[in-house]
Amino acid sequence: MANQENIDPPLVRTPLYQLGVELKARFTSFGGWEMPVQYSGITSEHEAVRNAAGMFDISHMGKFTLEGKNVIDQLQGLVPSDLSRLQPGQAQYTVLLNPQGGIIDDIIVYYQGEEKVAIVVNAATTAKDKAWLLQNLNLDNVKFQDLSPDKVLIALQGPQAVKYLQPLVQADLQPVKAFAHLQTTILGQPAFIARTGYTGEDGFEIMLDPEVGIELWHSLYNAGVVPCGLGARDTLRLEAAMALYGQDIDDNTTPLEAGLGWLVHLDTKGDFIGRSVLKQQKTNGVQRRLVGLQTQGRNIARHGYQVLSAGEVIGEVTSGTISPTLGYPVALAYVPTKLASIGQQLEVEIRGKAYPTVVVKRPFYRSKTKK
Repeated sequence: MANQENIDPPLVRTPLYQLGVELKARFTSFGGWEMPVQYSGITSEHEAVRNAAGMFDISHMGKFTLEGKNVIDQLQGLVPSDLSRLQPGQAQYTVLLNPQGGIIDDIIVYYQGEEKVAIVVNAATTAKDKAWLLQNLNLDNVKFQDLSPDKVLIALQGPQAVKYLQPLVQADLQPVKAFAHLQTTILGQPAFIARTGYTGEDGFEIMLDPEVGIELWHSLYNAGVVPCGLGARDTLRLEAAMALYGQDIDDNTTPLEAGLGWLVHLDTKGDFIGRSVLKQQKTNGVQRRLVGLQTQGRNIARHGYQVLSAGEVIGEVTSGTISPTLGYPVALAYVPTKLASIGQQLEVEIRGKAYPTVVVKRPFYRSKTKK
């Protein structure tokens, strides 16, 4: 008889799972979910987003709302970013921090006014984030709601995203700026639309009820939008040098080490969890930094590969792939600060052999059409 303790729980499926089956998507396990990794192929999906428009089922991500008096003031104590600057309809990418300044998760806070915010978090950390928020918020004054199981989230990304979405939406999308959001209707039903994404392109993330989400997916697909899986999502975000939680950032990396110093507003806000560590790092400097690497030829520096200098191991690759847009391998890696300057020559060990690599500016790719 099998040991029950060693049996993994069944993978969770999003309300859009069957659409992937119908399109003969290849699925993979991700954060406890069974998610499409590709439909037509990673490269073709990647190119669709860079050149026209692609859509992703990201319903696996965590979705919370917080409502009550002084909700922003309470959140101020949990993140290094100054949320008091937000106006209704604006959003802030930021991070939840532990007392050591390590990143519990990277999140987006959407300020909806009327003492209400929405927060979207990573799928694999949803339970951890929820527990942390509930532990550190005064629930006498704040109503916490977990919408994760009840709402579909679709990312429509690419330079032609507005063209495909606008005919289905009541509101005018043209004036909506990057990191702005609004409540409107799609296909006559209520929807939350944010001009955010994880691809380095213009686009939207759309939260709505499952039945409407299925209808929206069909409408976009019939209009010519390309379905995309986690494979293309990963190559797109890496070209844009966007961090992947659990690889490029985690509980043991601080935002200053990860190149996210622009999220840390020490001068304009009061105390928050992890502040003392970040203040010390700001004063004394960090010992290591997350850098971009470009490797010669087609030698891909993948996650976990060692980075060398003068034959000595000095760091480790966190993410790496061959860039479909640029045509050469790119990677992210932590290296000592003294070896983190643009143009620094290093090596990466690939299958037992050291190959030349160089520290380059991030992001590797920057959209010409993004708002």
